[in-house]
Amino acid sequence: MEKLKGKTAFVTGGASGLGFAIAKAAADVGMNIIIADLRRAVLDEAVAKFKENGVDAYGIELNVTDREAYEKAAEEAVAKFGNIHLLCNNAGIGCTRGRLWEVNYDDTDMAIDINLRGVLNGIQVILPGMIAHGEGGHVVNTSSKNGLLPPATLGLYNLTKGAVVCLTETLAAELPEGYGASVFCPGPFHTTLGQTSQEVPALIRGEAPPPPQQRPPMDFDEIMDFNPEDARDRTMPAELAGRLVIRGVRRNDLYIITHSEFYEGVKARYDAVLRAFPKDPPNEAFKRMMSFLTYNPVFAQQREYK
Repeated sequence: MEKLKGKTAFVTGGASGLGFAIAKAAADVGMNIIIADLRRAVLDEAVAKFKENGVDAYGIELNVTDREAYEKAAEEAVAKFGNIHLLCNNAGIGCTRGRLWEVNYDDTDMAIDINLRGVLNGIQVILPGMIAHGEGGHVVNTSSKNGLLPPATLGLYNLTKGAVVCLTETLAAELPEGYGASVFCPGPFHTTLGQTSQEVPALIRGEAPPPPQQRPPMDFDEIMDFNPEDARDRTMPAELAGRLVIRGVRRNDLYIITHSEFYEGVKARYDAVLRAFPKDPPNEAFKRMMSFLTYNPVFAQQREYK
């Protein structure tokens, strides 16, 4: 979807962090902006920032885990700007750290509800209307580099973000001509994810959001044999993430990836998968009969990063 001016973007988790950056980048190319977020005060602040810059953004208070509320939000968005062309399923939280058999049921359910079901709700509620209007469209699902390279002790986050990768690959193969899907797999950015990950679950549970918390400073001199300032330089500004997403939409990229530092780790993962395959010659008749299982043409659409 190369021509974006005058079209409408619907961005969940759009009031802060990467979501706000994506919405800003979409506004910069002339799109109408719908930002959906559960936090009313933060949402109002975000809309005010857009209006200060001459952008008629529209905010909708939304819990992405609530399907009925999502349907009403979609109707409200269409009433405001007309057809939706870009759906960014960005709302998400960081998850409780710990080994998978030790994290509690409530945290597990919350992680799956927001990070996975929230994405599915967006697809199932908004995408049918996008396809029906016939004007083309694109879906961006925010995953993480953890969806491609899962580290230990982050199992809840890994499994939800890995599922979003697989979900997007499937969606891209199912969409009709003129429609595309991208999975956004960011590395570290300057965002408010830590605070959001505390506020949003509390609001869903009907609890008072906790006060902002500061992480204790880390004594880099004791644990690192390099200059930590060099590493901090790679924690990118959120604005860059927004521009990368819009670039990916225009290119119809299947994967939108931000940090080259994770290349070797991701390559090692898929090399390990390939090493696990039997070495016997494949049965060509079986491959033809099972072609829908043995190959997905959507992978061929990804171009080199330039």
